[in-house]
Amino acid sequence: MSAGSEGLPVIRITYCTKCMWLLRAGWMAQELLSTFGPELGAVTLIPDASGGLFSITCNDILIWDRKRDGGFPDAAQLKQLVRDVIAPARDLGHSDRKST
Repeated sequence: MSAGSEGLPVIRITYCTKCMWLLRAGWMAQELLSTFGPELGAVTLIPDASGGLFSITCNDILIWDRKRDGGFPDAAQLKQLVRDVIAPARDLGHSDRKST
């Protein structure tokens, strides 16, 4: 298992450069850093030119894959997936609330 500074969790977002998904990857990184900032050791963007790849790992655990999971996660869903790996008991406030 990889860990960032001081053993903190590491997020890796791999995105397809051919598909121009850098902005999406950057936005997701920003959302995670805004929510988990000091709890994360690193959020890394990894460009990939093999075509169509978009995946997110947390401590080398695949938490999202565009092909496997069908598209892209929304911000609340992504935060919940990361939370489930790094701090399962943590309340995410409005990101945990289901819309009615």
